[in-house]
Amino acid sequence: MMLRRASLVLSLIAAFGGTALAQTCPGTGPGLSYPVSKKVDQIDDYFGTKVADPYRWLEDANSAETKAWVDAQNQVTQAFLNTIPAREKIKERLTKLWNYERFSVPYKEGGRYFFSRNDGLQNQSVLYTVKQLGDTPKVVIDPNTLSADGTVALSGMAVSPDGKLLAYGTAASGSDWNEWRVRDIETGKDLSDHLKWVKFSGASWTKDGKGFFYSRYDAPNEATKLASVNEFQKLYYHRIGTDQSQDVLVYDRPDQKTWGFGGQVTDDGRYLIITVTNSTARKYRIFYKDLQAKDAKVTPLIDNFDAGYNFIDNVGTVFYFNTDRKAPRSRIVAIDIRHPEEANWKEIVAESAQSLQGANIVNHQLVLTYLQDAHSVVKVADLKGKIVREVSLPGIGTAGGFGGKASDSETFYSYSGYTTPTTIYRYDMKSGKSSVFRQPKVDFDPSQYETRQVFYTSKDGTKVPMFITAKKGLKMDGTNPTYLYGYGGFNISMTPGFSAANLAWMEMGGVYVVANLRGGGEYGEAWHEAGTKLKKQNVFDDFIGAAEWLIANKVTSTPKLAIGGGSNGGLLVGAAMTQRPELFGAALPAVGVMDMLRFHKFTIGWAWKSDYGSSENPDEFKAIYAYSPLHNLKPACYPATMVTTADHDDRVVPAHSFKFAAAAQAAQQGPAPLLIRIETKAGHGAGKPTSKQIEDVADRWGFLTKVLNMDVK
Repeated sequence: MMLRRASLVLSLIAAFGGTALAQTCPGTGPGLSYPVSKKVDQIDDYFGTKVADPYRWLEDANSAETKAWVDAQNQVTQAFLNTIPAREKIKERLTKLWNYERFSVPYKEGGRYFFSRNDGLQNQSVLYTVKQLGDTPKVVIDPNTLSADGTVALSGMAVSPDGKLLAYGTAASGSDWNEWRVRDIETGKDLSDHLKWVKFSGASWTKDGKGFFYSRYDAPNEATKLASVNEFQKLYYHRIGTDQSQDVLVYDRPDQKTWGFGGQVTDDGRYLIITVTNSTARKYRIFYKDLQAKDAKVTPLIDNFDAGYNFIDNVGTVFYFNTDRKAPRSRIVAIDIRHPEEANWKEIVAESAQSLQGANIVNHQLVLTYLQDAHSVVKVADLKGKIVREVSLPGIGTAGGFGGKASDSETFYSYSGYTTPTTIYRYDMKSGKSSVFRQPKVDFDPSQYETRQVFYTSKDGTKVPMFITAKKGLKMDGTNPTYLYGYGGFNISMTPGFSAANLAWMEMGGVYVVANLRGGGEYGEAWHEAGTKLKKQNVFDDFIGAAEWLIANKVTSTPKLAIGGGSNGGLLVGAAMTQRPELFGAALPAVGVMDMLRFHKFTIGWAWKSDYGSSENPDEFKAIYAYSPLHNLKPACYPATMVTTADHDDRVVPAHSFKFAAAAQAAQQGPAPLLIRIETKAGHGAGKPTSKQIEDVADRWGFLTKVLNMDVK
């Protein structure tokens, strides 16, 4: 088999003689020779529109032909990357920058504190516990011992209420499929419990610590488990010491294949809150079950998908929710389950001009996290909604955490900015004082860099914010290599955060830019909806508008401008480079959704219809087909491009990137390289070991140094 695959690789490379060049394309010299990507006669009919899909065969990731194509493409890409002198220097610098101590936000359970720590270059962070903050930390679980190459990662964890047991999930090679086990925290030994086919689920313990709730799917076909559609999720209760086959089915809906369930036990142990999803839209149903009442049924509290409802906590029968019901930027309401009708809901915190992102109850007070122009503002209010104080933050950045229980008098949070490494703070809820719990030391001088926020006008007149970070005193003469990053989808906000990778880019003289596009959650649900379905083009217009502003204001120029993004951001880059190929010098689409007509046919892709719409709807098909990156490639001069994906990506299956790269190589009319880098034993990104992250960034930055003609010393 290996001989046959090797011969296929050689024949694929040899059979292709390079792309034809158009004389009008920028650049000189011949283009690269790419592996042959055969075409098949596949035509689909969408409401009378005939659409060719000549690379459909690349959807079968398990075929020998696809595997040979992957090997051949990786050989061409690695050969190109190996010609870049600066790549090894970049990797050395990245390794040094990455080598700093990193901590997670601590949380408390059963009289213990838990937090993770990475000493710098460990592939995976290690989970520790202490009984007092000054104690010597004890290892609870070290994921680096679970695999030789660091490709098994912790994917979730839950500590029992008495602090004695840890339920933890692991993911192998970046897959969304998780396996869960239970560890005795004192002895460090695993119990016999072993749960499989868990995906998109955490664990929530009952108050007695005898078991926990979790969600899973039926066992898939082993051969197609990374591509087959995920439907009919079920909520179970697992009792410690029993086999998974004995788990109790708590709730399922055989009549609703797309419904998903998240179970959460209230801190008082009285209720199981079931959050029901139907897509990636933040519109939920809320059910509950009284765990103290004998034979209690699951009871609907909010029985339609009309808005987002995030359960915060309860005080007896009064449930607190963060909701965007009748409040696009969200508010806090209290619902007494004895009188659950909406007319009886009590508004605790009204909607404000800022976008409410999250809320917790700690010290019998509400901790409210807002976004103001894409950076964090945190306030503390009493349970009647009266603001007590604002938490003083170090600057314009992102704060997260603030977890805990109503009885706690302390909480912890993280703070990060583009030039501020993530620092962990302890916050005294009584005094309102923050104190540093852990502050990393990174090998750079933050005073040499600055971040500024600008607002530019998009195509339809909408004002869009954008963060620009670079070395101080950088001349704005149009010559700066610039990396423009965006996402623009699924109500996800792009807020300031520290990255050793981005710091390395700026050290090389690069400018790092993040545009806060519509489709995100920076300004609430209205901002999100303005970049969805029939309005998705707004997102691409916002991104293109950001590029045009950067060029017009001489931050950079087309030959020096690179664009990047991952997942939905990969779609963004694919759409931008096909709509305006002449605007950019380089493109780095990562794990992107490139085939907008078939995304719903794989794994959890159907859930994205809430943002994208569907090719099965005639109006939405028309809108999708107009921007789908795969279907809008035509013979043109495309910017230097390196598509990146991974063989274990079962979120956005690699076929998206495979088909796009094959079509783009065939369409490329200029000499600029059009490559695809396919990572092995990796997935959509979560849990990727440090070593693979550094290699990935070194390749991306190395690629840009060459194609943007950067002078890297």
